[in-house]
This record gives sequence, structure tokens and C-alpha cells, in this order.
Amino acid sequence: MARFRFSKAVLFASFVFALAIAANAQTPSSAPQVFVPETKGPSQAATKTTLYCAGYIRLQPLPSMPQVVGAVEEQEQRMFSNGETVYINAGSQQGLKEGQDFQIIRPRGDVKGVHQQKHGNLGTYIQEVGQLEVINVGENVSAAQITTSCGDAVMLGDMLTVIPERESPVERPELIDRFAPASHKQYGRLMMAKDSREMVTRHDVVYIDLGTEDNVKAGDYLTIYRPLGTGTIVRDNGEMGRNRSVGFQSEHFKGGGFSTQGTRAKDSSPFAKSDGYYNESPVTSREVKRYRPQMPRKVVGEMVIIDVQTRTATAIITKANGEVHTGDWVEIQ
Repeated sequence: MARFRFSKAVLFASFVFALAIAANAQTPSSAPQVFVPETKGPSQAATKTTLYCAGYIRLQPLPSMPQVVGAVEEQEQRMFSNGETVYINAGSQQGLKEGQDFQIIRPRGDVKGVHQQKHGNLGTYIQEVGQLEVINVGENVSAAQITTSCGDAVMLGDMLTVIPERESPVERPELIDRFAPASHKQYGRLMMAKDSREMVTRHDVVYIDLGTEDNVKAGDYLTIYRPLGTGTIVRDNGEMGRNRSVGFQSEHFKGGGFSTQGTRAKDSSPFAKSDGYYNESPVTSREVKRYRPQMPRKVVGEMVIIDVQTRTATAIITKANGEVHTGDWVEIQ
């Protein structure tokens, strides 16, 4: 009898468990989760490092400003980088306070011997070396810690100035229009590039001879171009097979009296445009280029201005459709 009662209890428990499972199965589950991909904001044309390490060409003479005149570890080194402590020849007498930040610059000399459209003096190239923070102020000497390095180490003699206010332009997603006509706006030359580069590409910093006197401003986009048929190191060595009477014919089995490499022959008539006879020497590429109409320019890239001075501007290349180098032309879009 007890065994029978136990079996009924087990059956009852099983029945209740089955009902619970069925109830859970009928209960609607929680709403499905929808994962929406994160939308990225517009890409910045320049990183913070690029913005504050780009350098510029300044027309006006530099005013008197503090200099780096010493360092804690100057007994064993003459170049200093992030985290190291240097001394500057200014203190409380000159109005310095702890916590102030400064831009470290290094004048490199007047800009000469560059590809420029403008005439006259363009200014002095100012290299931006990094930034530092004043950590201890004396009367005429203060200690500062290097907080940012632009690649080149800080050296004694480097100068301090206020940190410029720069914002990165938004990079445009559109492709380069390789056949874009001229805008007939301000145009100039890609004079030089950072770190003395001659061949440059996307994200490289360059300098152009357009400035505030040309009404350009930070954020302006420019087209990089050059005249068709120019701007490469390789030179055309001339026509091959210019003589129509020679070619790939043997002396034994002659196959024709004209060259297989020559261009089309000239019209034999000196007066008519065409009389159907071509017995003269071939037309050369030089002749074709001489008498052809005005040809479109070759668009090779795009840049955006990140800093403007009086006669020059600093820009970063955002797109490159081919080889870009110093000497190319630029035009405001």
C-alpha cells in the first residue's frame, strides 16, 4: 500500500513539472534584441599630432621669446624627449606660472630655392618640435617637462611660443574628379614638403605659396594638378622607327617598304589637306603636340589647408590619384 502511495506521489510531481514546462513554453519570450551598427562620425583629415607638428612659414620676424637653455641630464646628452625636464630662461619676473603649456619651435631659415609662383620673400620656415609644461618657476629660470614630441628631439636653443589654435577639417568622402575643369580661383605652387620630401602622398604635410593675402583660409580644399605630359623623372627618348623605308623586313625576304614601328605618314601634297597619298616621312609626336588644341590638365590629388600665414599656408594631402611631388600646381576648389 505504501509503495502504491509513493508511486502516485511521483506521478503527481511529474505531472506538475510537465505543466510548468508547458506553461513556460507558452509564455512569450523577451523581445528580440536588435544590434544597430555604430555610426561613425566624419573622418578627420589630420590627427592631433599632425596639426601641432606641421610647421609653417612665417613672414614677420619672430619676437623675443623664451628659450630652452638647459636640462637636468645635459651632462650626458644634448637631445631630449618626452618626460624629460629642461630649463627655460624665463620665470616669475617674466610672468611665467606653473602649469602653463608652450609650443616648442625651431626656426630653420629663410625659404629659398623652392618652386614658387609668387615673387619676393616668403618668410622663415618654423619647425614645430613639440610641447612642454612649466612645473617649477624661479625668478628668471623655470623648469619644464616635455609633454609632446614631434619626432625630432628638443635641443638647447629651441624657442617657446603660445600653442596655436587649430582644428582638423573634415575629410571629404568623394573621389577625385580626374577631369575636373579649372575653377579659375587662386592658384599657386606646392613649394616644399615636411622633412624635405620631394615625392609625397596621402597624409603628408606640404607648404604652398598661398596665404591670407590671397584670401585663403583653414579648411579650404585645393586641387593638385600639373600640365599634361609633365612631372615625371622618366623622359621620352624619342620616336622609334622614324624612317619609313626600314623596319622588321629582312634583306632576303622583303615584306614591305615601311617601318612596323613608325607613326602614320604625312600627306604627300604640300597644299591640300589630304589627297589620299602618303609618301612623306612619318608624323612625329612632337608635331602632333605642337598643333593640338588646349589640353586638359592632369589632376593628381587633393589637399586641405590646416594653417594660414601671410604669404603661405600649411596643408595636408587628403587624396592622391597618382604621384604627387614638389613643384606641382594647386588651385582653390
